[in-house]
Amino acid sequence: MTKTLSIDGLDLYYEVHGEGFPVVFAHGVGGNHASWYHQIPVFSREFRMITFDHRGFGNSRDAADGPGRSRFVADLGALLDHLDIRKAALVAQSMGGGTCSGFTVKYPERVAALVLADTLVGLKLPPALQQRAAAVTQAAENLTQKERVLGASFLRREPALSELYVQLASFNMVNRKTLRGSLGEGCTPGELAATGVPVLFLVGAEDVLFPPDLVAGVQQLVKGSRYVELPGAGHSAYFEAPAAFNESVLAFVRNQAARTAR
Repeated sequence: MTKTLSIDGLDLYYEVHGEGFPVVFAHGVGGNHASWYHQIPVFSREFRMITFDHRGFGNSRDAADGPGRSRFVADLGALLDHLDIRKAALVAQSMGGGTCSGFTVKYPERVAALVLADTLVGLKLPPALQQRAAAVTQAAENLTQKERVLGASFLRREPALSELYVQLASFNMVNRKTLRGSLGEGCTPGELAATGVPVLFLVGAEDVLFPPDLVAGVQQLVKGSRYVELPGAGHSAYFEAPAAFNESVLAFVRNQAARTAR
């Protein structure tokens, strides 16, 4: 089912696949709803899987002077309200992490589980980790888009799929350099942990934007959270290693959905 939700003049595009406990997928700046094609056939077999386009991405055509990411958290809340979803699991990649971590801290009672895949977006890091993150950002500054979002192993192994990845992004109105708005100050790892929401940090072993050592360092600060590292994958593990990604996320979400249903 494909539909749109009107929000202040914006038609927010979303899709619903399957039935069951709701699981919402939030894409990164290099993606849109179509990026989750490896996940849709798998998750929709047992969950009500919801994908959507952030404003300015895919079919959510925002105004040129629109608020951009400043409205991402509010847009997610409006979508859940529209679908009459009281509580859902959230799966976020890269930019989507800012949407979902921000929503989780603001409305923890509405989040059954949070998966942060290849992302620390929206998290305020302590000085030592922030210094490491700044060095990582600097080192990646001159990489091509493919080198940023896909691991070296995948680029060598799957040149056609690597091209498909960047072509999917061509349907977006904005990119990482033109995206407007701000997610705000974000939350600390401690504030995320204080929500009591189960969190899974998942990262590709070859992620150059959020490398494993950085993600693991933050994960250790979120009490009770879990960590999964996928070999042979880069920043887009859901796309590069879909079978391993789906297995890890399914097990985590399935467990938390069962706990919520009790």
